[in-house]
Amino acid sequence: MRPARFTLDPAFTVGAVNPRLFGSFVEHLGRCVYTGVFEPGHPAADAAGLREDVLDLVRELGVTAVRYPGGNFVSGYKWEDSVGPVEDRPRRLDLAWRSTETNRFGLSEYIAFLRKIGPQAEPMMAVNLGTRGVAEALELQEYANHPAGTALSDLRAEHGDKDPFGIRLWCLGNEMDGPWQTGHKTAEEYGRLAAETARAMRQIDPDVELVACGSSSQAMETFAAWEATVLTETYELVDHVSLHAYYEPHDGDVDSFLASAVDMESFIENVVATCDHVGARLKSKKRINLSFDEWNVWYMSRTEAQVSVLDWPEAPRLLEDNYSVTDAVVFGSLLIALLRHADRVTVACLAQLVNVIAPIMTEPGGPAWRQTTFFPFSQASRYGRGEVLDVRVDSPVYETAKYGEADLLHATAVRAEDGTVTVFAVNRSRTEALPLEVALGALDLTEVVEHSALADADPDARNTLAEPDRVVPHPVDGTALDGGRLTSTLEPLSWNVIRLR
Repeated sequence: MRPARFTLDPAFTVGAVNPRLFGSFVEHLGRCVYTGVFEPGHPAADAAGLREDVLDLVRELGVTAVRYPGGNFVSGYKWEDSVGPVEDRPRRLDLAWRSTETNRFGLSEYIAFLRKIGPQAEPMMAVNLGTRGVAEALELQEYANHPAGTALSDLRAEHGDKDPFGIRLWCLGNEMDGPWQTGHKTAEEYGRLAAETARAMRQIDPDVELVACGSSSQAMETFAAWEATVLTETYELVDHVSLHAYYEPHDGDVDSFLASAVDMESFIENVVATCDHVGARLKSKKRINLSFDEWNVWYMSRTEAQVSVLDWPEAPRLLEDNYSVTDAVVFGSLLIALLRHADRVTVACLAQLVNVIAPIMTEPGGPAWRQTTFFPFSQASRYGRGEVLDVRVDSPVYETAKYGEADLLHATAVRAEDGTVTVFAVNRSRTEALPLEVALGALDLTEVVEHSALADADPDARNTLAEPDRVVPHPVDGTALDGGRLTSTLEPLSWNVIRLR
């Protein structure tokens, strides 16, 4: 096979990586919260019921912003249920996932969880604009953020949280374009409600950052028209518009699945074009950025059957996809797509964090372990900080049923403040190794620090409770840097991290 090639030059960049690109998502869905991050009585639980083994893995994962409490769950959420003495909190039916919510884990516990992760973990709070509206959003904002001296800020102090939570980043509802959403609205209805909510929240704090609901996927019939209508109402009031996308193989079409990032990049670019068109039409100098606040590999076709038979259980086992090497390679490619658009994608949330389509799995009363998807995320979060360099590949291609011709190589590169460069690359070929040549231009690099790959002779290999370390990244020999030219060979069906200095 002929080599795939690209050139790196510090004069040609995409933009700086916002740390929020490595966010995640905790929803009251299945076992994400209960027996996931929170399990009082577990041998590894702290005094607050948070699992220390999970906290250790979350820190290793490198998560930043954590979106909460949903997701579809938020459209029936009453924030008042989740505060105050645990024994006084009501049990509620959660219509989104046909489950019973106990509210044992609530707003204060969420903030405590973030503080245990560390200062890099930022709250990203969603407000209910499905079954509630402006008044409830303002009450939540006052309870969470006002220092003292009002009924709701003093109530927070009575509940044991004297200091404000300091939530800066707020989502104005969730997937309001979706007919599955409790309180689903038309674009006109949602745009007006989002605008009024945003305007009122800014009266309390002009510096809040607000995310308006965009389309739940590029496949929605209302896609782009929804964004245009909503942003016409909210353009000067919000900072971001949201995108959600999940990918799975259909009818055994693995080749198209491996090219899922083709769709993700198209989605991003189409939303950017729509945002900029609305801005031009409004004659605004403001630029709207993107919050890709739900993304992942998700075998969604299994979900409807799982949920439909539920009879309001507590924390059922839902959406507990067990990820293969193939899934991890696609997942890594989606990360590359986000980095390649770091100039406009300034928030991104992997959905979700624990147990539910997650990189971390737990067993009630038992261990926690890393899924295959854990490793691309942790490596990208660790080494993908800095300036994204403009990567334009010349690659062999292959044919896909869904996307036509797609490059076998999907890649990006990030230059850190200290001048080191990390190349992230995926070889989409399932059968052939891919030679790689990179011209390093004016970059002053002399050494390959490390080349690691996630790949396996069995593309279906997975980490499980019985074999939690079956799949881990391994070192790759033979990658060389000579005379400003990097040469390497990427294994078939592989996620690669090449660090240079």
